[in-house]
Amino acid sequence: MNLSSATADPRVAQAWQVLQGVPDPEVPAISVCELGIVREVLVEDAGLHVVLTPTYSGCPATEVITQSVLDALSAAGLGPARATLQRQPAWTTDWISAEGRTKLLAYGIAPPGPTDPNVGAPVRFIARRPAGLASSAIACPQCGSTNTERLSAFGSTPCKALYRCMACREPFEHFKPI
Repeated sequence: MNLSSATADPRVAQAWQVLQGVPDPEVPAISVCELGIVREVLVEDAGLHVVLTPTYSGCPATEVITQSVLDALSAAGLGPARATLQRQPAWTTDWISAEGRTKLLAYGIAPPGPTDPNVGAPVRFIARRPAGLASSAIACPQCGSTNTERLSAFGSTPCKALYRCMACREPFEHFKPI
């Protein structure tokens, strides 16, 4: 949140409050703000300007998110508004709020761990694990066991992987850290 904008105009603070209620279309348990997609809310002569950073450039939900943001602001009487996409800096799972991580876990998705701050390259090559092996750091959101295995590199969306807990045998998704 751009705090300097929030203190300058009450519409900005109202907009942030409204946007906290806009769910991510792929993971409706978390808002677009908690996910870290909403970067700034600015006041312009023509109204509000919302800056969004998609989770990745090919995210199929980007258009839906943009329209949902604009619709929510209009419904709250804060229009007119426009939204733009800002791809630099690239979104990272580090931008997911603590509350968002808690909500992901409660929803049954293992939240991502922190990214490595020493890895600053825009493209990272990561060694593949043998099929079925998972990092011990990925805990089951159902029972908390770290005895888990990756079933698929991709879950219901490209930003998630499918895992299974070997302790409770429940499948779950893990939000990939990027």
